[in-house]
Amino acid sequence: MPSRFRIPKARITGLYGAVLTFAVKRMWGKIPDNAYVLWHNRRVMNGALGIERNAAKWNQLDPQLGSYAEMASAGSIGCSWCLDFGYFLAHNEGLDLTKVREVPRWRESDVFTPLERDVLEYAEAMTATPPTVTDELSARLLDALGAPAMVELTQLVALENMRSRFNAAAGLESQGYSDVCELPLAAPATAA
Repeated sequence: MPSRFRIPKARITGLYGAVLTFAVKRMWGKIPDNAYVLWHNRRVMNGALGIERNAAKWNQLDPQLGSYAEMASAGSIGCSWCLDFGYFLAHNEGLDLTKVREVPRWRESDVFTPLERDVLEYAEAMTATPPTVTDELSARLLDALGAPAMVELTQLVALENMRSRFNAAAGLESQGYSDVCELPLAAPATAA
């Protein structure tokens, strides 16, 4: 389903626009719909890009755990754009696509380790409004990951909340990024 663009799609122009267009097409093959929205306010766009560039350098958490957490958060919020792009990135990073496919219905799946299940539960608990993170879950993760990785996990989920809530509110939908990995967008399991 194409994006609804609740905030009108801007025309990306000028030298900066040409550089941005070249860079994102080189990295991802096409311009992400959120770039058209963010283009309306370059300060906000530059701030968001700065956060993303810094987050890409974080290295205390296993990248696979981080990807699962981000996708669980995106799925909880219902951001099809973020899941689509997350699948695309997971494919490009060589992650286990069998597991990636199961993230939105991880509770019913048997492909995840106990640590991965705790990470997915933590991501969903952080994403709930209000957050439902428990002391017990935090303690298990802190023990398994250590404080530096726990801080990174927590910040990654918070960052995904920012992305997913922005994209969902702006009316952005799956853009077909995951088509390259032939991984259909999974629907979350229905609550019992």
